[in-house]
Amino acid sequence: MLETLFSPIFSGTFTISAYLICTAVSLVLGAVIAFSSGFRSRQSKSFLLALFLLPAIVQTVIMLVNGSVGTAVAVMGAFSLVRFRSAPGSAKEIVSIFLAMAAGLATAVGYVALATIFVLIICIVLIISNFVNFKESDDLYRELRITIPESLNYAHEFDDLFEKYTKETKLINVKTTNMGSLYKLIYKVRLIKEDDVQDFINDLRCRNGNLEISVMIPAAGDNIL
Repeated sequence: MLETLFSPIFSGTFTISAYLICTAVSLVLGAVIAFSSGFRSRQSKSFLLALFLLPAIVQTVIMLVNGSVGTAVAVMGAFSLVRFRSAPGSAKEIVSIFLAMAAGLATAVGYVALATIFVLIICIVLIISNFVNFKESDDLYRELRITIPESLNYAHEFDDLFEKYTKETKLINVKTTNMGSLYKLIYKVRLIKEDDVQDFINDLRCRNGNLEISVMIPAAGDNIL
């Protein structure tokens, strides 16, 4: 039974019926991958559509170059980079794209059952991961921007406040503004509690002469590949 389950549905040259079966399975698996990738996350409609169609496209290319799998993999590897030439991709997006490619490769050589089981396992893991709070969660990371007068020694001026309100603090940028009379500091901080942001800002205002302060969610960077 297991030997039959993990055997290809065709051997050698493929027929039109085998192609249609593989394409139908690829589209179904693409829909499953697109759903799991978009589950509780903000993905564009075009990206989800690409995930839906990618397994069928990969499968067709592999079948067209039947007998030269290495060439097919090289071609589809080049195709997979097209998205990331115009926009950076998150780690989850890259995983979804490689999953879609793997599904297409499996169905192209006839391993329909294996492709289905593989995709279902990975997609279930992806969905479950949305409910897991990892220890190093990014939810409390913020980008802190402080404007200070040039006379203020920023090196240790805010150390006690950072110790009180943050778990981690890193100065990532310093620049002058207003003809050199002001400094703009940019920190990456990890808050202890999100509810303390207002108190944190009020205490900082007392140190920087009530100049501009902003706290914002940082642009996705650490999870961009």
